[in-house]
Amino acid sequence: MNDLVAKRYVKALIDGRDNKVVSTVAKSLNTISTAFADEKLNSIISSPEVNDSKKVELVLSLVKKADETLTNLVKLLGEKRRLALLPFIAEELNAQIAIMNNKYVGVVYTNQELSSDYVSSIEAQFSKKFDVNLSLSQNVCDYDGIKVDIDGLGVEISFSKERLKSQMIDHILKAV
Repeated sequence: MNDLVAKRYVKALIDGRDNKVVSTVAKSLNTISTAFADEKLNSIISSPEVNDSKKVELVLSLVKKADETLTNLVKLLGEKRRLALLPFIAEELNAQIAIMNNKYVGVVYTNQELSSDYVSSIEAQFSKKFDVNLSLSQNVCDYDGIKVDIDGLGVEISFSKERLKSQMIDHILKAV
């Protein structure tokens, strides 16, 4: 639910503004969003005892210099008692900026560390295939194979040893 509401705010935030203003707001929202990881800030924001204007002042004080767009957004969220949406708005705004700039981030899941040349090669192949600027990071986990997940594009490609093994067994059984 929060994601849907955040998308509407982001859409309104992006419409009619140039990329420079949107990037500035995104940078400030990212700063504010990291502060929401603190439990004390969340308790203050959700507290009915604290005045809404004081909450707005607190959130705006997290940023060194808030421009007019950010100030108006935070004031509007404060009036509607939706300041807790700020991390969701920041996340959605970052996703929309990535789409506008055609830059995406992905993760390669494997059970052993891959060389940086190999990851760069995968990055180049996917960048060429999808015609985007792609940056991949590695996540070494217990996945038996390799999986590439590009969240912004909605792409997930995997090669699992178990799946290959089961497909080979099925093929052999069908042949017999």
